[in-house]
Amino acid sequence: MEYLLLIYENEKSWEAMPKAEQGAMFGEYMSFTEDIKKKGNYKGGNPLQPTSTATTVRVKGGKTLTTDGPFAETKEQLGGYYLVEAKDLDEAIAIAARIPGARTGSIEVRPIQKM
Repeated sequence: MEYLLLIYENEKSWEAMPKAEQGAMFGEYMSFTEDIKKKGNYKGGNPLQPTSTATTVRVKGGKTLTTDGPFAETKEQLGGYYLVEAKDLDEAIAIAARIPGARTGSIEVRPIQKM
């Protein structure tokens, strides 16, 4: 079954992190990604640009409305995702727990509903 692992972190904490620490964490992400590729779990994934680059789209009365940034003010922002193949929720949770961002933020695990 496919699961989407949504990585939430506080963007301000990341921006305040020393460059050496950012580099170390980036290396951890690369190692994690290579490992889940080798194990056959990896289906896709990417980091996202900061929320300052986001645009929210709504349609009201047939008119398209856009606003800059995400709609909700939260302490943690969606910073990236992995799409993984896992035999069940327990395996998906185990994979999510190994994502470096799980130590500094949170990972939301959502099963994919096939259409």
